[in-house]
Amino acid sequence: MTSSDSTTPCRAPERAASSLEVIFGGIRAELDQVDRNLKAWTESPNPLVKEVSRYLFRERGKRLRPALLLLSSKLSGYSGPEDVLLAAVVELIHTASLVHDDIIDNAPTRRGRESVHAKWGPNITVLLGDYLYIKSIGLSLGAGNGRIVRILADLSTRMIEGELLEYFFNGNPALTEPQYMDIIDMKTASLFAAACQIGAVLGGASDGEESRLKDVGRNLGLAFQIIDDLLDYTGDARTLGKSVFLDIAEGRVTLPLIHALDHDGRDTGRLAGLVRGRNFNAVDGRKIVTLLKEGGSLDYAFEKAREHSEKARGLLGLFPESPSREALRTLSRFILDRKK
Repeated sequence: MTSSDSTTPCRAPERAASSLEVIFGGIRAELDQVDRNLKAWTESPNPLVKEVSRYLFRERGKRLRPALLLLSSKLSGYSGPEDVLLAAVVELIHTASLVHDDIIDNAPTRRGRESVHAKWGPNITVLLGDYLYIKSIGLSLGAGNGRIVRILADLSTRMIEGELLEYFFNGNPALTEPQYMDIIDMKTASLFAAACQIGAVLGGASDGEESRLKDVGRNLGLAFQIIDDLLDYTGDARTLGKSVFLDIAEGRVTLPLIHALDHDGRDTGRLAGLVRGRNFNAVDGRKIVTLLKEGGSLDYAFEKAREHSEKARGLLGLFPESPSREALRTLSRFILDRKK
C-alpha cells in the first residue's frame, strides 16, 4: 500500500533532514573502503559461500551502523585504519542479523530482491548467518583491541537474545510497551550503541564521553526501529524494498499495535484476535491503518521515536562542535523522516 497523508502519523514541522549522501559526505572515502572490505570478505574457496555472499552484498544498504562508528571515532579524535576495519565488521554483524531475521519472519524480499531465505531456503540461510557472525568476530581480532572484541562478542549475544525474546512473545497481544522496548533495545539499538562505543574506544575517549556516545547510539537505534515498525503499516513496499504488513501477519506486536490494544475500543478484541491467530490476510490492511490512525496510535509511536531522537541530539550537544557532531545530529532528523 502506498503511504499518503491520510495514513501517516502527523509530524510537527521541522527542518528537513539531508540525504545520507550529504550527511556522510565527510566519510565517503571510508565508507567506500568498508564496501571494498565487505566484497573482499565474500571471496571464499567454498563456491556456495561465495555465491550467496556475493548476492547478499551486491546491493548496498544504508550503511548507518558503519557510519556511526566512523563518525564517533572522528568525534573522539581517532586517526588510523582500524575504524574502517571495524566499521565493516559491524556491517557484517548487521547483515548476519538480517539473514536470520528473514528466516524467522519468512520474509520474501530484502532490499528490493528475493531474500536469501527465499532464494536458497532456510538450511543454507541459517548456516550463512552463523558463518557471518563467526567471521565478524574473527576479523575483529585484526584490530588488536581485546576490549573491542569483547564488546562485539557481547553485542552478538545480546542481539540473538533479543531475537529469541521477540519470538517468545510472538502472537501475544499482552506484550507491554516496556517489554517491546527491551526487545528493540537488544535487537536493534544495541548494535547502534556498540558502533558508537567502539568509535569512542578507538579515539581514547574518557569514560564519560564513551558512555554518552553509547547512549547516543542507543537512542538513535530505538528511534530507528520504532520508525521501521511504523513503516510496516504506512510505508510503500516498492520504496522500502520489502513487504509491508509483515509484522501483524506474523503475529508480531509493535508499538502502534500495543498502543491500540491498550486503549479500549470497539476493535480492540478484533485486533487481539488477529495477532493471536496471525489472520491478517482476512482483513484489509488499509482498515487497520485507519483504525490505528484514528486512535492516535501512529502519532503516539512517532512521538516516542522523536523523543529518542531528541535525546540523542541533546547528548551530542555536550561535545564540541565539529563536522562529525553535526553529521550525527543531522542523522537523528533523517531517521525520523526516512521512507525506507
